[in-house]
Amino acid sequence: MKVSTEWLSDYISLDQVTAEELAERITRAGIEIDAVENRNKGVTGVVVGYVKSKEKHPDADKLNVCVVDVGQGEDLQIVCGAKNVDAGQKVPVAVIGAVLPGDFRIKKAKLRGVESQGMICSAKELGMNDKLLPKEQQEGILVLPADAELGTPIEKLLGLDDKVLEFDLTPNRSDCLSMLGAAYEVSAILGRDIKLPDPEQNLIETADPAAAHLSVSVAAPELCTHYAARVITGVSIGASPLWMQNRLMAAGIRPINNIVDITNYVMLEYGQPLHAFDAAKLNGRIEVRLARSGETLVTLDDQERKLEPHMLLITDGEKPVALAGVMGGANSEVTADTVDIVLESAKFDGGTVRKTSRQLGLRSEASLRFEKEVDPGAVIPALNRAAVLIQRYAGGAVQKGIVQFNEARTTPRIITLSLEKLNRYLGTDLSTLEVKTLFSRLHFPCGDKEHGLLEVQVPTRRGDITLDVDLIEEVARLYGYDNIPTTAIEGPTTPGALTPAQALRRSLRSLLVHGGWQEVISYSFIHPDRTKQYSALTAGSHPVALAMPMSEDRSVLRTSIIPQLLDASVYNMNRKQEDLALFEIGSVFFSAEQTLTRQPQEIPVLGLLLTGKRRGQQWNVAAESVDFFDIKGALETLFDYVGLEGKVRYTADSPAGYHPGRSASVYLETGGQSELIGTVGQVHPELQQQYDLKDTYVAEIALEPVIRHRNSAIRYQELTRFPSVERDIAVVVDEAMEAGELLRVIRDNGGELLTQARVFDVFTGSKLGEGKKSIAIALLYRHRERTLTDEEINETHSRIVAALEQTFGAELRK
Repeated sequence: MKVSTEWLSDYISLDQVTAEELAERITRAGIEIDAVENRNKGVTGVVVGYVKSKEKHPDADKLNVCVVDVGQGEDLQIVCGAKNVDAGQKVPVAVIGAVLPGDFRIKKAKLRGVESQGMICSAKELGMNDKLLPKEQQEGILVLPADAELGTPIEKLLGLDDKVLEFDLTPNRSDCLSMLGAAYEVSAILGRDIKLPDPEQNLIETADPAAAHLSVSVAAPELCTHYAARVITGVSIGASPLWMQNRLMAAGIRPINNIVDITNYVMLEYGQPLHAFDAAKLNGRIEVRLARSGETLVTLDDQERKLEPHMLLITDGEKPVALAGVMGGANSEVTADTVDIVLESAKFDGGTVRKTSRQLGLRSEASLRFEKEVDPGAVIPALNRAAVLIQRYAGGAVQKGIVQFNEARTTPRIITLSLEKLNRYLGTDLSTLEVKTLFSRLHFPCGDKEHGLLEVQVPTRRGDITLDVDLIEEVARLYGYDNIPTTAIEGPTTPGALTPAQALRRSLRSLLVHGGWQEVISYSFIHPDRTKQYSALTAGSHPVALAMPMSEDRSVLRTSIIPQLLDASVYNMNRKQEDLALFEIGSVFFSAEQTLTRQPQEIPVLGLLLTGKRRGQQWNVAAESVDFFDIKGALETLFDYVGLEGKVRYTADSPAGYHPGRSASVYLETGGQSELIGTVGQVHPELQQQYDLKDTYVAEIALEPVIRHRNSAIRYQELTRFPSVERDIAVVVDEAMEAGELLRVIRDNGGELLTQARVFDVFTGSKLGEGKKSIAIALLYRHRERTLTDEEINETHSRIVAALEQTFGAELRK
């Protein structure tokens, strides 16, 4: 928001306060001022002149010799090459000794033998942004209004003696998107009285009621809580007064005509966007409704817009005539032929305006304000203020009354504030009188309540203040952050340390990175349909929908990390990176409720993805593709690293999203309890085909149980000096038997002599019999304090074989 200090001084005295000082004080009070712009780019000695005559240059076809009166007693002869210069015009004249931007000094000169005693200037030569001028003024010399007084310094006439503050507003301070809002802010900061304009001063209405010419209806009252309109007849379309044009240009808005300029001027003044329709094009009716499928509208920028059913429209009962809160339609535009107008002021839902504006790629000064929710109390005052100005500067006759839907009765919010809480939060010792004084500067009426409580009325213009802590913040910034006392930190100090969860994440990240895995960080938002792909860890729960999603593809919080890992793999595959080992440590979110009434659950998880060829192969050996056991081996290494060796069990399973024959559920067994902590396996063939992936393996592990049961103690043991003995067995079991179950029974019966058991071969064939398979297991025996005897080894070995036979019906393979 660009705030003209010349305009601001209409509402509040800025005596003895420079623009730079004001910018510093506003910044210290909480609103950052990005820049202080001086509209005068270095102009001195330029005055208003009158072109008395124009003659062709005797020796140049493109030059004219003008006689100009600048109110100094003697006429000046000036050679000018502008095409639009003519006798009878008022123009800016740089006399001898004048200085233009760029330190360009005007001297006496001869052009093709003819003496020139100055220079007739264009807007660009005066340092003005010619793109902000009316179109007819953008080329050639700047033609001034006929009533401009001769000899008037051009800085004063064109408002170049003004300085503009650029407010960098956060979304909560939309009240300062208006000159009045800025005036309230400056009034509070400087402690000076504010003079507000009377929006109905000199408003003269005709006897003819506006309701006889216009009807208003709203079919979507939840999106348009208040709609008001005035009918103004007999307007004369022309240029707006120069002072108004100066203020609009200072705010970065190009003047167009008196009607449009007045609506923009009042929007800047009150923060309430207005729109003027050509009444002859409305058929006496306004209906506010949602768009219908297939409807289109050509907006004022001459672009045809395809409308969606969620977009709010202003219609004449049949066709759309404006995008509510965004931009008007070309079919109801005020033109030079317009005689009667309908002036609109309304309160549209900010979310709807924002969605429409973003989807159409159409941002306007109006949508900027509606998106942040305008002051509902400004709808009628802004409408009346604009009607008075149109009556004054466009000769319009204002019809009696306002035609409106749902006449708003805005009341200020009342908040109870504890003085004790305020002082405790700020570390101050402010009295009731001091706090009341600060609220009076903010124009917040404040009254006493019992037990040191204050009742504060918050005007509707400050929609950002809803709680007592918001009021405490207002007191703090006006009292001055520099004035709040500082106190030394008291209490015991403790050395910083990582929490167990942080330490585990860091350990896992280090382990995986050093193992050749690459970490990815992805969005926590996902498409609703993709929450169904992987749901083992959040089964039976509901995804958490976002209130204001950036898009449909990112409208719910993820319930699994695997879909984003698949996206990352596709991204890399498309760029010829086919051998991938990716991991992500992050959170997934879910709720037991369909409609949230309490905080959803968030759990940390680890996701792994493996595809392509194994790494680290020799150059003379053909590369092999990764398989299920590569990713399972990575998990086993991880669990051993955190001290869960022997406590994790893998059970063949077919979780959602996994290959039905190459996947498993992962359980953590502690204290006789078995807890599901994750899944591992190959991506389902249909998903692989959908993503156009080769064989891809993924895993997802919930980290909270791992954190809870990890053994972080470092254990040391002396290397044994005694030899080990290795025995192999091959047992024939049912084809459905899991090798992990065999290993579990072997370890349970191996006693202290068995130090290692591992599977090294699995064989199936007709010789074994239908539905049978052979599993070969290597057993390692060793005693730490002595050499084992054959009798000891045979006894333990026989006990293991017997346990396998009794438990699983296993037979030793002959």
